[in-house]
Amino acid sequence: MTMTDPIADMLTRIRNAVSAKHDSVQMPSSKMKVAIAKVLQEEGFIRAFEIGADGTRPMLKIELSYTGRKEPVLSGIKRVSKPGLRVYVQKREIPRVLGGLGVAILSTPEGVMTGHVARQRSVGGEVLCYVW
Repeated sequence: MTMTDPIADMLTRIRNAVSAKHDSVQMPSSKMKVAIAKVLQEEGFIRAFEIGADGTRPMLKIELSYTGRKEPVLSGIKRVSKPGLRVYVQKREIPRVLGGLGVAILSTPEGVMTGHVARQRSVGGEVLCYVW
């Protein structure tokens, strides 16, 4: 069975693992998923990630981050640009998520980065997802 949107699958796996209060979640790996995991780690939404092999294909393992009372740091994650409807923004149209409390993750010509970093570097790109 082919998957039409692997990024949405990644975000759904993370969302489900957080709601079930799992410590980690595994998924098939790709360069884009690793780049998104790197941004999530830099912003403090996940603790760590690692790439390992499960048989013949690489797997991405993400360790989720919780507060002291087992409250998830990541409370919401939403896919914006989809295979059927890509959403591109220019540098002056980069959205702010929840008035600056959340993060927009963009795929730009300079790589995958947050909306804040893209504004600083003065680049636009495809809005992949919102995280808060």
